[in-house]
Amino acid sequence: MHRLAIYDMDRTITRAGTWTPFLLHTLEGRQRWRVALLPLAVLLAAGYASKLYSRGRLKELTHRLMLGRTVPAETLRTLSHRFADRTLTKGVFADAVRQIESDRAEGRTLVLATASYRFYAAEIAARLGFDHVIATDSKLSEAGALLPRIDGENCYGPGKLRMIESWYASQGLRREDTHVRFYSDHVSDAPVFEWSDEPVAVNAHAPLRLLAKARGWRILDWAA
Repeated sequence: MHRLAIYDMDRTITRAGTWTPFLLHTLEGRQRWRVALLPLAVLLAAGYASKLYSRGRLKELTHRLMLGRTVPAETLRTLSHRFADRTLTKGVFADAVRQIESDRAEGRTLVLATASYRFYAAEIAARLGFDHVIATDSKLSEAGALLPRIDGENCYGPGKLRMIESWYASQGLRREDTHVRFYSDHVSDAPVFEWSDEPVAVNAHAPLRLLAKARGWRILDWAA
């Protein structure tokens, strides 16, 4: 039996969401004039709240607004490295780190499954010792520059489960041969919770807490 521990990232491992902090991080010492565009980013978020477009499209729009048409590959690597270092310094739950270490000690394969973009999520995952990353991918130019478009699915909701199942196929894994412990803070991950063997609701918001209690799932609160 192949044992896995699959973790969501934002507000499960990290203390807050990471996309807005990453965008703000990119403005430090680079295109600071884009700070003036922040009110437009708020309007875009309001458009998503009004169901004018999908969550994935919101990410693409804020990406284009705050990062521009392209980000050179070397610039992206530098930004992502620095953001991951900053996040690990003060932006993760110590309890999450301890649980990750415990799952590793049990011999579980560690998988990060997050709606966040791979270009920085993979940097955070590497620092935490994850074995694999399932995340939202981005389109690149022929020169390898980052473009403001999602490549494939936004790794969110039912899409996250589809991407996990696709990853299973790529690894030659069969669901019946694995035991999956899954951690997340948000009810949007209900499809993965239901699919897993050992669902763990972490820092759950109210809708997930209600669902977890109804299903008898374990509930953890990581305050440290």
